[in-house]
Amino acid sequence: MINPAQLLPDITAIAQGAGEIIMRHFAAPIPTTLKSSRIDIVTAADTEAEAYIVKELLARFPDHHIVGEEGGNQGAPAATAAYHWFVDPVDGTVNFASKLPHFCTSIALATRDREPLLGVIYDPTRRELFTAIHGAGAWLNGQRLRVTQTAALIDAVITSGFPYDKHTNPDNNLKEWAAFLVRIRGERRLGSAALDLCYVAAGRLDGYWEKDLKTWDVMAGMLIAREAGGMVTDYQGDPNPQRFDRGRYVASNGKLHAEMLEVFQSL
Repeated sequence: MINPAQLLPDITAIAQGAGEIIMRHFAAPIPTTLKSSRIDIVTAADTEAEAYIVKELLARFPDHHIVGEEGGNQGAPAATAAYHWFVDPVDGTVNFASKLPHFCTSIALATRDREPLLGVIYDPTRRELFTAIHGAGAWLNGQRLRVTQTAALIDAVITSGFPYDKHTNPDNNLKEWAAFLVRIRGERRLGSAALDLCYVAAGRLDGYWEKDLKTWDVMAGMLIAREAGGMVTDYQGDPNPQRFDRGRYVASNGKLHAEMLEVFQSL
């Protein structure tokens, strides 16, 4: 049985090493390549940082499976590996490519059935290191994280995001955005799902929702939010949206969760 706490120093060092790669690219011109659409892009920083992370993980855990945003599935076969890693080398690539300093590296360890055990998210522009171990709390640069105590949606500041196919898919979050807009104190669109979840954990935001998120986007962040006292479910309240390769996620401080779910049920 693996002990996630013993792995934390190595994984934080790997995330910070990826951060150094990313910031080297951030200081130079950033050419982009298209993926699924004109707004779904990848940069050399994404591919180089992921290659570095995967190399470091495979050297330590050759019998683990690795799910990476850019490199697909690597390591031991998913069906037989007891542990799976979920890697997003640059979460917030559009921000990164636009020279907007709000992006991060996200690394998570989970069981084969996608129960998160360890989460590390590193924001290299602010040198903020968010970490969590299942059952042991969430931390930011060594300080314990706690969600807000906001009890009513009208007093809440909440963030969301939009899918890459928003131009062509009518299920593009506009209805949900409009419904929340008139029920909350403030709305934000920051551009990094992993950091959105960390900000809920840190008490900087009261809640967050988004659809079509991949496991590498959220596996670390959902653990960090939960370990800070928050709640993460899908739009119907199911506590395991990460079981799906593309999921719908709602995160909150817990006190607001029922009211947030009511908004979705009203649509």
